[in-house]
Amino acid sequence: MANKNLSNAKNAKNDEFYTQYADIEVEMNAYLDYNKDVFRGKTILLPCDDPEWSNFTKYFAKNFERLGIKKLISTSYALDSKKSKYGNEFQPYLPFVEFEKENAKFNEEKTHSKGKIFILEKDINGDNKINENDLDFEYLEGDGDFRSDEVKLLRDEADIIITNPPFSLFREFLAWIMEDKKQFVIMGNKNVVTYKEVFPLIKENKIWSGAREWSGGMWFKTMDENDVDKVVDGTNLKNVASIWLTNIEHGRRHKPLNLMTMEENIRFSKHKEINGKEYLKYDNYNAIEVPFTDAIPSDYKGVMGVPISFLDKYCPEQFEILGMSASAGYNAEIVGIPLLLQGDGRPQLKGRTTYARVLIRKLKKV
Repeated sequence: MANKNLSNAKNAKNDEFYTQYADIEVEMNAYLDYNKDVFRGKTILLPCDDPEWSNFTKYFAKNFERLGIKKLISTSYALDSKKSKYGNEFQPYLPFVEFEKENAKFNEEKTHSKGKIFILEKDINGDNKINENDLDFEYLEGDGDFRSDEVKLLRDEADIIITNPPFSLFREFLAWIMEDKKQFVIMGNKNVVTYKEVFPLIKENKIWSGAREWSGGMWFKTMDENDVDKVVDGTNLKNVASIWLTNIEHGRRHKPLNLMTMEENIRFSKHKEINGKEYLKYDNYNAIEVPFTDAIPSDYKGVMGVPISFLDKYCPEQFEILGMSASAGYNAEIVGIPLLLQGDGRPQLKGRTTYARVLIRKLKKV
């Protein structure tokens, strides 16, 4: 039981990273640049949130009129339910927010046991503006779990779902969204693209990388004082290999990579693994190894294994994704091409296993 509680406490900390306002703003601007009316007339749901202080709620409430939003719904998970889920090691990181305490609807018991919902759709305070000052606060009947029937109804009502879901529940949360075929913008650890529940959706162009590049990770506010990478203006920050995933169009997704030919790469590549050398073929796949995205040869017509980070630069008009080889067990549906040798399904070069690779092929029309 002790080990389980320690594991749960670790999961709780990993789930409690808070997205910075600037990161949300930059990402949303990419969708707005592509389609200025992307949020206009839409009902937006922000589940897995803490509405009274979350930057997701703050951004969309502040820009409600400018974006032409029809209705904003934000929900949170009850504190007591978090404790039940994560064990006694879990401690609520935030004090009661003055907004809730001063509200006539504040209930000491419910604030711990019930989830909360904030709705923004009209001018409440009579200042002829619709913004964060007009958020209407209520307690949910349940604890705010996104899997509850109560929150599912809110999902069904929404047009777009946007949030940073708990990392430990990413698979389940994405399935919850896809079940109702909603548009979405969500965050996850970079490794989620290798999940068997996620990669097929990427391969089929049902979901794709958000606008932000993957390199460098993202900086989140953290309440775990024992796990801080830097402090900025008194705020504890943690760098996490996080990415945006979406099914909403943005311009960078349709920007082809500017690449050199194979001969040019061998002559001029900045990478010592490529410069002056030949591209190696895998022992167990009929494909070549391309260890860097910028070293993809523009004139090669066969199958290439490229780093997972290729996915944040993937242009569907330029390349076809055939599959991914990421685990020891060979799965023809996931990998997408035949395994030539019995045994380990991970890519092998001269008898050595290499990193997970996305298997791609250049489209003839590009």
